Amino acid sequence: MILDRPFMQINAAETHRNALTGARFVTALLLAFTLAFAGMMPVAAQPVRAYADTTETDAEPNELQKRVEQSAADYNSATQRVEELERQIAENQEQIAQIEADLPEQQERAADALREQYKLQQEAPGIVEMILGAESLTDFLVTWDYFAHVQNSNYAEIDRLAQMKEELEATELELSQARQEAESQQKAAEDALAQAQAAREEAQRKAEEEAARQAEQAAQEQAQSQNQSSGESADQPAASEPDAPTSQEPDEDTTVEPPSSDGADWSSDKASFVSQWAGRIDAYLAGSPLAGQGATFAEAAWDYGVDPRWSPAISYTESSKGRNCFRPHNAWGWGSSSWGSWEEAINAHVRGLARGYGYTISVEAAKKYCPPNWKHWYDTTLAQMNLI
Repeated sequence: MILDRPFMQINAAETHRNALTGARFVTALLLAFTLAFAGMMPVAAQPVRAYADTTETDAEPNELQKRVEQSAADYNSATQRVEELERQIAENQEQIAQIEADLPEQQERAADALREQYKLQQEAPGIVEMILGAESLTDFLVTWDYFAHVQNSNYAEIDRLAQMKEELEATELELSQARQEAESQQKAAEDALAQAQAAREEAQRKAEEEAARQAEQAAQEQAQSQNQSSGESADQPAASEPDAPTSQEPDEDTTVEPPSSDGADWSSDKASFVSQWAGRIDAYLAGSPLAGQGATFAEAAWDYGVDPRWSPAISYTESSKGRNCFRPHNAWGWGSSSWGSWEEAINAHVRGLARGYGYTISVEAAKKYCPPNWKHWYDTTLAQMNLI
């Protein structure tokens, strides 16, 4: 048994080494599969925090953007006031109708009271004699209270008629003033809408022209860079081994497509614009954590004058439409920001896009938003925008 111990120790050590080798092999194999699988995953499944720093997300709006936002604020304020006045007008009309319906009956009751009061005045000497002729203090007080009650009741009916007429006149005046203000606010809303339409159409035109120019310039620069790299590779001496393969890696795609027109109809009012886009965005976001937020995206796009497809598309590139947020409700890799609701987050993101990145996607915006991999980010986001 003593002679067998070294053999047993050697055998155990060999078994341990084999186990470690097997474990390392399995670990390496799993790691290789993981890396290979990760390489095949789409960019949306691998959210990378974007470089959208606070200097851009909280940027001051330029003059055109100020016009866009001010016109939206003026329009929203005017239309909200018009809605309030319309409710007030409806309430006034209902109140006037009720008074006019009750007025004839009250007029009859007041007329009866006047006749009764006149009759009492005509019979005043007899009434006084009746009161003074009371046989006891109790009879005196009862008779006095009776005639006082009749007189007060008559006066109350007459006063009620006067109050109803005053209320009718005041309500009619209030109605007239509300109608005048409603007309004024409606005109203000129309003027604000015209300004909003002009500012947004100008922003849309300039952004699309600039985005096309940047895309063409970026494509030329990438093509020149690739040609230069190819030339440098050709000048290098051939490999010493004659049997070495001479095939080259496929050329990197140098195409930079400009964004297509969003087709946004800025000549429509806000309600029509939201109705046009909410359904399209909802269809795009269906099944994601952002599902049902189409109207929120559309309203924010109208308020800040941006391509309504842009923010929803970025949510795919950065977080698979909100599935992989690294901060609460931050579906856009938006700095270190977090929000308490999707509505708050969407509004903040669209405002930040408008102020810091422009009306729609562009090469410069992509380089600013995701510098390390702007081309891939640009292509992915643009492809998603074209799906909306």
